[in-house]
Amino acid sequence: MEPIQAAQAVDFSLVALFARASLTVQIVMVLLILASFWAWAIIIRKLISYAHTRREAARFDRSFWSGEPLDDLYDRLGDTPSGASERIFSAGMAEWRRSHRDDGKLIPGGHQRIDRAMNVAIQREEARLFRGLSFLATTGSTAPFIGLFGTVWGIKTAFEGIAMTQNTSLAVVAPGIAEALLATALGLLAAIPAVIFYNKLSGDAERVVGNWEAFADEFSTLLSRQLDEG
Repeated sequence: MEPIQAAQAVDFSLVALFARASLTVQIVMVLLILASFWAWAIIIRKLISYAHTRREAARFDRSFWSGEPLDDLYDRLGDTPSGASERIFSAGMAEWRRSHRDDGKLIPGGHQRIDRAMNVAIQREEARLFRGLSFLATTGSTAPFIGLFGTVWGIKTAFEGIAMTQNTSLAVVAPGIAEALLATALGLLAAIPAVIFYNKLSGDAERVVGNWEAFADEFSTLLSRQLDEG
């Protein structure tokens, strides 16, 4: 019973395990903790940003299909539209106005330039939408292996301690193994939320981009109809 009592006397709190770990394992743990905090910061910021983007898109759609003349809507938005949908619309309208001659006729190739201007705006907004998600993907794929490296290194250190003390009792083995496994736990703690929210946020972003592309197609069709009527 003495080895068990000795093991029970050892402090197995997270702080104590971290303090007893070797420098290499401590560095691994700190990196994983920082990665976890940074991943959660990106997750929270993206959730808020995507919710704002969806509200802005819904608000703009109501304005766009309200029957207000497109020129009046464009003038009301001004030179610095605040939302992504507004910027895509403004890019198309700006090119629409630049593509007209003084006599009111459209410059040849104007329709293609309008489509290209909106596509460039969509690509710019898409890059902003996906910014930061690569870190979540990297964290989700590498954090378990970084934690595993810390575990292997910790176990190696524990076995070295056993060899030096010539003692294989539970009181000697348990603390070293617990310290090593803590690195793997931290790796999983960082990786699992990163993978879950990367998949969710990527799907949300793709749906938002799909809505932008659908709007650009509808807007382009509307302009083409006005050209045909003109």
